[in-house]
Amino acid sequence: MLRKFYASSLALMVVTGLAAQPALAETPDQVLASIRGEAEKATPGFQGFSAARGEKFFKATHGNELSCTSCHTENPAAQGKHAKTGKAVQPLAPSASAERFSDPAKVEKWFKRNCNDVLGRVCTAQEKGDVLAYLLTIQK
Repeated sequence: MLRKFYASSLALMVVTGLAAQPALAETPDQVLASIRGEAEKATPGFQGFSAARGEKFFKATHGNELSCTSCHTENPAAQGKHAKTGKAVQPLAPSASAERFSDPAKVEKWFKRNCNDVLGRVCTAQEKGDVLAYLLTIQK
């Protein structure tokens, strides 16, 4: 009976330990590939992403006073500061902040929130992909 108890306890610890493991992080390239899939479905004749177009989008204002640089600075490898609250914003470029663009759910959450602030709407998959393609060119 004691042996069964220990075996059951061990099995429970193993299962619990496996369940407690964090989900495997993705790389920014994997996240970009996922966004590419979205863009291919949503954009007839999709021609790929452009880092140059992403840089232009990142630095431009879009019908209001805000741009991505309002919080993330002209250098996405540098620490930024939230335009309204003054709260520190970690570098956006994956080369300077390894955890950036490693969790697809967070990527989607922050694109949605920030695009609504800057554009007044959700970014298209093309826009997200172009910006990420640009950010991947930034060296620390």
